[in-house]
Amino acid sequence: MNARILLVDDETALIRSLQPVLSAQGYSVDSAGTAAEALKKAKDTVFDLILLDLGLPDADGKEIIAKLLSLNTLSILILSARHQEAEKVAALDQGADDFINKPFNIEELLARIRAAVRRLKNDAVKSHEFQSGQLSIDFLKRKVVLMDEEIKFSPKEFDLLETLARHAGQVVTHRQLLLAGWNDPTVDTQYLRSYMALIRQKLEFDSSQPEFLLTEPGVGYRLDIESEH
Repeated sequence: MNARILLVDDETALIRSLQPVLSAQGYSVDSAGTAAEALKKAKDTVFDLILLDLGLPDADGKEIIAKLLSLNTLSILILSARHQEAEKVAALDQGADDFINKPFNIEELLARIRAAVRRLKNDAVKSHEFQSGQLSIDFLKRKVVLMDEEIKFSPKEFDLLETLARHAGQVVTHRQLLLAGWNDPTVDTQYLRSYMALIRQKLEFDSSQPEFLLTEPGVGYRLDIESEH
């Protein structure tokens, strides 16, 4: 998949440094320095992925996420120097798929982009299965197999795991998981933490040092696929 990426950031030095790196990975890259320019370009071109800075000169990046998605943008990854958890959660709840803090490691950024592109591929074929290394999940049969052994999950555990798997490699907020498991975002997150602990006990070799199910403190959880366990 030769993904089309729009880089939206008012830091010209960042754009100059990132464009050749992304192009070398085979991506088609365009850029915008303002929210208005980003919306105009998104109206004219369908982008698979937008790398969006929150601190734009003419608007808060969160304010244009919904507009960008309505213009056939498929996925949004937030680039932000704002490290407050509330900012990340707000952007994700607006429809962004992931975030990465500035300053970031270029290899981590590329890994997040690869995860987003893989998810888009899966969406394109409407996959009913998830496969990563030794872990496979059949969404229709509600069946989980790890290292050739079927692992039993309760209905709620499976609902939570399915939500994480359908967004594999990307952060899923507490609110999204509470909706998936309880259909109620106001449920005490302690219940969610308890279920995440149960899922870890079934998936992880050492649940105190998880490799699959990672915590994004104050934000949510991520099912890691980059290392292909």
